[in-house]
Amino acid sequence: MHIPSLQNKVSDQEWQLRCDLAAAYRLVALYGWSDLVFTHISVRIPGPEHHFLINPYGLMFDEITASSLIRVDKDCNKVSESAFPVNPAGFVIHSAVHEVREDAQCVLHTHTRAGVAVAAQKCGVLPISQQSTFVLASLAYHAYEGVAFRPDEKPRLQADLGNKTFLCLRNHGLLTVGRSVADAFLSMYVFESACQIQVSAQAGGELVPVDPRIVEGTAKAMQVQTDGLGGAFVWPSLIRKLDRLDPSYKT
Repeated sequence: MHIPSLQNKVSDQEWQLRCDLAAAYRLVALYGWSDLVFTHISVRIPGPEHHFLINPYGLMFDEITASSLIRVDKDCNKVSESAFPVNPAGFVIHSAVHEVREDAQCVLHTHTRAGVAVAAQKCGVLPISQQSTFVLASLAYHAYEGVAFRPDEKPRLQADLGNKTFLCLRNHGLLTVGRSVADAFLSMYVFESACQIQVSAQAGGELVPVDPRIVEGTAKAMQVQTDGLGGAFVWPSLIRKLDRLDPSYKT
């Protein structure tokens, strides 16, 4: 599959965003978080146009490249040429978040087995691991309303998310927001890890909860350890990992 490079046809800023977003898609595939072609990661392109980058619908995440990403408007109409379709219904959740969160340059949504399992539990995320305490420091929940393609759901989702970083979509999956692709990815790594640990722990004996006072103090600890789960802390090493495995995401 040959897709002509856009490197010299877009601004340096957009090209860097394309490379970072393509890297995130490849990493999601690498870590086993993809659901065939049925989830999305979106990025807001800075500027007055309110344009975004999203994946060409139908490509597996390990096929995504910087040049294959499609530029769309807030209604997911294509504003750049591409032979591939986009999925407007799949962009409803993303557009809802981008509309009200200027700090959310990137929105990452997954349907992993562990994530959906925890999203289906009445208790939600339990305070039973260090990873869970990071999530609980900035976690919101949104009730399931069926397949998320109706615009009328957006105000409720926006109200539920508020200013949080982590959103548990009941019976559906996980979502993180970030001021960069790196931030959203690292937050999802922690969110997914917390869910995997929880499901594994529930298969064993009695659970030991973390002291509520520790959970309450985690937000301050996050600032010390990773600049508030800042992805810049780990992103360069992830890029080096991808470059060793397959640098074609940058084409």
